[in-house]
This record gives sequence, structure tokens and C-alpha cells, in this order.
Amino acid sequence: MQEGVCLVISPLLALMQDQIDTLLKKNIKAVALNKPLSQDETIVLFDNIRFNHIKFLYCSPEKLQSKFIQDKIRQLNISLVAIDEAHCISEWGHDFRPSYLKLNILKELCPNATTIALTATATNSVLSDIATQLQFDSYELYKSSFARSNLAYQIFEVEDKFFKIKQIFDKMNAPAILYCQTRNETKKLSGLLNAEGYNSTYYHGGLSNAEKKKSYDDWYGETKQIMVATNAFGMGIDKGNIRVVIHVNIPNSIENYIQESGRGGRDQHKAFAVTLLNKNDINRHYQNQERQQIAISDLKTIYFQLNQFFQIAKGEFNVRDFDFSLNDFCNKYKKEPTHTYRALKVLERQGILILTEGFQKKTGVKFIASSKHVLQYCDKHPESEIFIKTILRNYGGVFENFVTINEYSLSKRLECSKLDVISNLKKIEHAGLVKYIPENTNTRIQFLVPREDDFTINRISKRLKEQEKNKSQKTEAIINFIQNNTTCRSKQLLAYFDEQQEIDCGICDVCLTQKKQTVKTKDVQNELLKLLQNKELSSRELTACSTYNERDVLFNLQQLVEDKKVKITSINKYRTN
Repeated sequence: MQEGVCLVISPLLALMQDQIDTLLKKNIKAVALNKPLSQDETIVLFDNIRFNHIKFLYCSPEKLQSKFIQDKIRQLNISLVAIDEAHCISEWGHDFRPSYLKLNILKELCPNATTIALTATATNSVLSDIATQLQFDSYELYKSSFARSNLAYQIFEVEDKFFKIKQIFDKMNAPAILYCQTRNETKKLSGLLNAEGYNSTYYHGGLSNAEKKKSYDDWYGETKQIMVATNAFGMGIDKGNIRVVIHVNIPNSIENYIQESGRGGRDQHKAFAVTLLNKNDINRHYQNQERQQIAISDLKTIYFQLNQFFQIAKGEFNVRDFDFSLNDFCNKYKKEPTHTYRALKVLERQGILILTEGFQKKTGVKFIASSKHVLQYCDKHPESEIFIKTILRNYGGVFENFVTINEYSLSKRLECSKLDVISNLKKIEHAGLVKYIPENTNTRIQFLVPREDDFTINRISKRLKEQEKNKSQKTEAIINFIQNNTTCRSKQLLAYFDEQQEIDCGICDVCLTQKKQTVKTKDVQNELLKLLQNKELSSRELTACSTYNERDVLFNLQQLVEDKKVKITSINKYRTN
């Protein structure tokens, strides 16, 4: 609607692409700085923005720190700056990213632009922090309520979660999201649901872009009604008719819970946000949070080894980005991949490096020769026999489909190096036995600061400790929410975001339990009053005559006395007043 360009600052590359695709479908021109570009390619991109009426430019906060990018932005007519996921600016937000602290440079780069900062999950202290960090001289706050009158928050403690999930889906034939903690759980649970006759697909950060797209399209188009996913799924999802969102594990924070469960019922019809618990979940949640913590000493070691891995000299600031294989790095330095990956993500969030991920493109192998021909080849080439038969024993379906091969696990079984495995795969491909698609990880690392070893990490250690403390507080908040079975769920969530609600929601598990208790109380009291009609009876006699247990009888007798509907005689018997 305005002249000029809208500059959107967004933290997620996938979200940028999702929004650009949506804009292009509406015939609105948009581009993103979401992949590595040479200087010449970047110049061409910015020329396109200036001369081809491109209206939206998406950029990560990290990319914005490049002096070259800053110079190119200065040349544009930026009329609006939109900062998405603005809670990332605040250390007290649930996904703090230090690169967001440097966004105040936008005042210099785009002096004539209006700025809007947007977030779906922020407490009052976070909102105030956003305005401070962005150095707003004056601003207006537009804030809608977190209350969702059509969304029923329900927490169930169950022995068998899968049985409960099936019960829910038997009652509800509608689009659903089922959130799991790990990638393996998504695949396993989706498989179990499909085996039971439900239509499900799964989604996690380790899938290829093509796999993610197919999974999303199948679910969005309702070929598959159930999406089983990690929290990698959800950003930018806007499907109105999701009737239930199930958390199989405790969410990481209230903010995560609000975002994920809030994807239900966007069409304003009733929807359910269900969390399933068993007795060990709370302890397991604490243990999981502890496992995810990265010690400062571990960060120092991994950062040092990373520089060694790429042969960066101390004091050097290398501006180019490097091809990176997590497996190669972990194998060389005897590291555990998951822990190392978490450490790299910490370094990325702290503005020390950028990790452009592509772990999903694994090695694929398919046997194109007949099994008879393969066995004949083994007889003629005994040096390849063990290698070929190890593949056949460990990977099923290799004659029918491409199968993902893990070179590292294969090299361990064969007691050789990964390079030997690759060499053997190339050899049998050349012999016409297999079609071999090598691992193609387009993962790249770019360092954002000069190499200063321990000093680099020491600079961020205080901030990291504060963040761990903040994370612990958020863990306590979600556990308190899970365990509080006396206060309306909606009231609890609103109170966390400094919002008060006078009346109970009436549809959460707490409210429904209280309603049942109220109905039961009336039934018990009516029966007691009927038994006492024209009679005086002791509590023991009432219990003997009542269809309710002793605890319910005694509790409600006391209530009737307090309400002056029943009185106690001098011989400790009860009669109507």
C-alpha cells in the first residue's frame, strides 16, 4: 500500500521462505537473504529490489550485521521495518537471540521508516524490554488478550498414552497436531497410528525440504489428518480447522505451550489443547532440561576445536563460510553429535557463528542388479563380499527402493574408515550393482567474530548463566501449571502474561472436575435431606442408609450444618432445620 520496500527481520530461514511463497501466490514480489550468496549475487539481488518493484525483503538479524548488507540497505527506500518474533530481543523472552540486540542499527539504516515489532508471546517485562532495546523514542502498544474462549485446556494423567490418543481420535475425526519431544518419537508414533488405521504423517527438522513439503501438503490438504511433529513444526502455520493439539510430553515453557496449543481452533469453533502425563514425566522433564544445558567448559573446547578443524589462526577473522559435516567433526574429536549440535546452536544464538543447516541429505543406495548377479559378483570379487553382504544384512528393501545408508555405522561394523565405505560404494556402483547418491550436506558455518578462544566464550558466559537461570524459572512455571489442579487453566495462563480473568473458562479439565463435584455435592445433600425428613439420625445411621461413601456423607453433613439447613441435636443426631 505504501511506496518503497518493507524490510522484515525474521529469525527462521524456513519461516522466511514460507511467507515469501505465500506472498508470491498473491502476486506480491518478495525476496530473502536466506542462503549464502556471493558479493556479485548480492549486488544483483539488491538491484532487482530497487528496479523491479520488489516490495518485501526478508533478512535474519545475523545477516543484518554484515557491513556490506548494511550499505546495500541504505540504498533502498525502506518505508516499513517489521521485526518478527520480537520477544527474541529480550533476555527474559523464551528464545533470546543476542543478534536481536543489535537491531537498533535500523534507526540509522532506515531513518524514515516506521518500525513495528510483533510477538505472540510476551510478558509485560518483555514488552518493556523490546521498546528499550529498539530505542523507541515513542511508541503505541497494540495488545490483544491471550484468552481463547473456544480452546479447552485439558491435562490428563494416564498410564497408557497411546490408548488415550486413540480414544481422542476415535471421537474426533478432524485435523490434529500431536507434539513429541524427539525426531524418532514422531516417526514411531506416526507409524503406530497408521498401523491402527488412522491417517497420519510426521514432521521434524531432520527431514529434507521435499519430505517436509510432502508431509505438510498431505496434512494441510487433509489426505492425512494427523500431523505428528516436534516443535520444529508450527511457525507460520495458519490452518483454521485444527480441532485438537496434543502434547505427548511436557512443553518446554508456558510460551511454547501457548504458541503450540494456540494453533487449535483458529476458526473460532471449539478445539482442545490436551497434555498427556504419566507419573515419571515431571522427573523426566527436569532430567531432559539438565541434559540440554551446555557447560561453559564444553563450549570453550568445542569452539577451540572448531577453529582448529577449519585451520583458523588465533586472532584471525575469516569472513568466508565453510562446508561443514557434523559427523566428520564429531568423529575427528570423539564428540557426541547431539550434544555438539546443541553447543553449536548456543554459539549461533550468541552471535559467534552462523550455522546454515542441511543435515537431512543422507546417502542413498539402491541395488539395480539382480540378487543372482550380485552373488556372482561376490564370488568373482571376494574382497567386496563382506562389504556387500553387510549392506544386504543391515538394510532391508535395497533391491526395491533407495535406502538411507549411514556410512559411519557401516564403517564401525566393518572396522574401517568412512572413506573406505565411500570408496567401496563407488566401486560397486561402477560395476553396475547399485545406484549410489552420496551424502550431500550443504551445511555451512560462518564465523562472525575473530578467533580469541577462551576470551570469546568468557565474554558471553555471564549472559549464558542468566539465561540458564531464566530457563529454570520457565521450567518451574510450566511444572506449576501442570500440577495446579485447583485453578482454572485459562486463568493460570493469563496470570503468567500479567492478565487477569474474573470468571473461570468453564471448559478446562479443572473447571469440568469442579462442575462434576458441584453436581455430586447437590445430589448427596438432596439425599441426606430426604433421609432426615421427619427423622433424627446419627452420622453412622445416615452413612448406613446413604448410597454414597462415608467421606462424602460427613463432608456434606458439615456443609448442610454450616448452611443452616441441618442442625445437630443434644444427643448428636441430625435433623432438618
